[in-house]
Amino acid sequence: MEREILLQLGILIFSLGIFYVLHSLPKRVFTKLRSKTRPNNQAHRHFILGAQLLSRARSTKTKSTAFNLAKSAADEADKALALEPRDPAAHILKAMAQGLMGNKTAAVKSLDTALSPPAVKMLSGTEKGDALFKRAELQFEMNRKRRVDSAILDLVEAVGLSPDNCKAFCLLGRCYEIKGLKEDATNAFAAALKIDPGFVEARDGLGRVGP
Repeated sequence: MEREILLQLGILIFSLGIFYVLHSLPKRVFTKLRSKTRPNNQAHRHFILGAQLLSRARSTKTKSTAFNLAKSAADEADKALALEPRDPAAHILKAMAQGLMGNKTAAVKSLDTALSPPAVKMLSGTEKGDALFKRAELQFEMNRKRRVDSAILDLVEAVGLSPDNCKAFCLLGRCYEIKGLKEDATNAFAAALKIDPGFVEARDGLGRVGP
């Protein structure tokens, strides 16, 4: 009899514990879980296939093969977006594929969508920071002087969200260097080297703007 009472008490305590955990979880956790499970599995399969194709495109040394693989990756991203148009990950995948194909203007537009409501609300801080860095990188490559101010805005936010992104700090240093902001450029290059002491590009940049 005593064992049964103890067993029932244990079950009750366990049930109350589960109830507490469920009700103490932040609402954003449930929102994130729903956003991942609500789309049908087909959209997820298109995204995974697109990511695999993009990885292959990046690793191949043949330009024509890389282009075709990147195009296929972009097509899979479009298929995923047709089923779940607000998914920021699919927009970012499409942007990466478009950038690899050389279509940088389209890539920036895809990132604009990923970084705008409602899609941006589904990104974590680090994911948003990485997307901002990629957009700044594309803007810098397209037209350094005309787009440097936009790139700086993205990069300042990016390093705030992803403070361990040495490439973002280095690109920020290059942008400041173009603007003639020597002290800011020095600080940015130094921050990149603090994260990765072997980062040659950041060391070269510091050598250009340093005393």
